Amino acid sequence: MDDERRSPAGHRRSETSRGGGRVLALIVAVVLAATGFLGYRGELPGWTPFSESGDAVVSMSRQRLPLDPIAVAWAVEPALVNISTTSHPMGLGAAGTGIVLSAEGQVLTSHHVVKGADTVTVTDVGNGEVYNATVLGYDSNADIALLALDGAADLAVARVGSSSTVRIRDEVLAIGNAGGVGGTPTAIAGSITDVDSTIVALNAADLSRKSLSGMLEVAAAVSSGQSGGALADRWGAVIGVVTAASGEPPADEGLQPNGYAVPIDTAMRVVAQIRSGTPTETVHIGPTATLGVLISDAKPSGARIDMAIYGMPARAVGLAEGEVITALDGDVITTARALRAAINVRKPREIVRLGVTGVDGDQRTVDVALALGTPN
Repeated sequence: MDDERRSPAGHRRSETSRGGGRVLALIVAVVLAATGFLGYRGELPGWTPFSESGDAVVSMSRQRLPLDPIAVAWAVEPALVNISTTSHPMGLGAAGTGIVLSAEGQVLTSHHVVKGADTVTVTDVGNGEVYNATVLGYDSNADIALLALDGAADLAVARVGSSSTVRIRDEVLAIGNAGGVGGTPTAIAGSITDVDSTIVALNAADLSRKSLSGMLEVAAAVSSGQSGGALADRWGAVIGVVTAASGEPPADEGLQPNGYAVPIDTAMRVVAQIRSGTPTETVHIGPTATLGVLISDAKPSGARIDMAIYGMPARAVGLAEGEVITALDGDVITTARALRAAINVRKPREIVRLGVTGVDGDQRTVDVALALGTPN
């Protein structure tokens, strides 16, 4: 069987398989919940109204130039990185892509690429160097994360564009570490088919589902490993962060697979929040803190402990399955989401006071020192 394939940009890459225990970091859009009505904006690109003589007058300022996949890929690829992660104790790994934002090694990627990772290793496409990476912060709701590469300097930096001017039928190029095999990124050309898609995304690594809105939809066969990669316009500017694929539709339906990307304006707002050092309910900054519990909504209120993980803080202080956390540092906890949000702005080793209702209905308070967790 042929073990090579050629991308539309003329790039050939190896599809050699790797060892077991590796998961490609791509989330698959399983439900298209809402789209614009074909994104029609009432204009014909590149043309002005007819003149009095009846001749069509072409507006050169609005004329759309054709995308050159080879030139765009050549411009963007040096500012991309291949990302590899490992998670303990199972030793599972994931692969994805990142976009270099600064010469000193700040890298933009998808949150799901680094979710649950104990270690993150990055190979820079521009110089071939390998770096250990630290997660500076993330917004799981927007599926965006910011990394810092240890010891990086003088890296090629991506040209960041704006997603506010993206229109239906714009030609774009999705570039990333397709297949998670590293090496030269694969470039897939396509056109924008929606600028405000809402999808339900399935994370191939842990099978979790998440609703993502405001997404750019592109008619291109985005594939595993391209998550966190660049969606670039005809001028080589990054206008989106590749996040999801629609999967392969049945052949008898004659449909083309789609890809989805977080608009770059949305991604850079998250980056700016992380750089500010101020966490929010959705934006986590710095190392992740954890209680070491699996939780769900309690009835009528609170966060029910479904499992207290061995060796983690909650179990160490005697919290057990079936108990309900009702308060944290005096603030009422009504849902599992509320507890996660409260922990999201804390730091490892920080001590929090929990209000707990036992399975027998008895209430007590417990002081717990949070542990270092993984991006969640």
